[in-house]
Amino acid sequence: MKIHLQQGDITKLKVDALVNAANNTLLGGGGVDGAIHQAAGPELLSACKEIIDKIGSCATGEAVITKGFQLDARYVIHTVGPIWHGGDKREPNLLASCYWKSLELAAYKELSSIAFPNISTGIYQFPKELAAEVSIDTVSEWIKAEPDTSLKEIYFICYDEENFQIYEEKLKERHLYDL
Repeated sequence: MKIHLQQGDITKLKVDALVNAANNTLLGGGGVDGAIHQAAGPELLSACKEIIDKIGSCATGEAVITKGFQLDARYVIHTVGPIWHGGDKREPNLLASCYWKSLELAAYKELSSIAFPNISTGIYQFPKELAAEVSIDTVSEWIKAEPDTSLKEIYFICYDEENFQIYEEKLKERHLYDL
């Protein structure tokens, strides 16, 4: 298993699955959600509408999967991160669930690579340092729990320099990343 850290645009990555930091409607929005919808094309919105017609909405901490359409990624895993309310509404647990459920979906589809954005750290205002700790720790726990997984590469993609530096520091502290 190899963990990668990159700064840049997640929509440009060629991996089996991109994770989309979606909202409960799955119908696109701002930030990474809007960028993924725009890059994937209108078929992604149609696929998301079909899912919402069946389930009503995607709950916070849950994940669903669609094709990647015009992206270089074969699939998009949509997960709904928590809005930060100070930490007393199970926000860290819900964020951990986003990563865990996304990894489970990727493994179920027997994918070999997955790329995560910085879920909930934009408009949802999850503290960036805590979000990095939750994501890295959850991914590490999942890897230990699933030693025979098809996943071989996990990417953390940071759009901005601040998140990149935070992730770099946290990954080095946990001996999961080397420059």
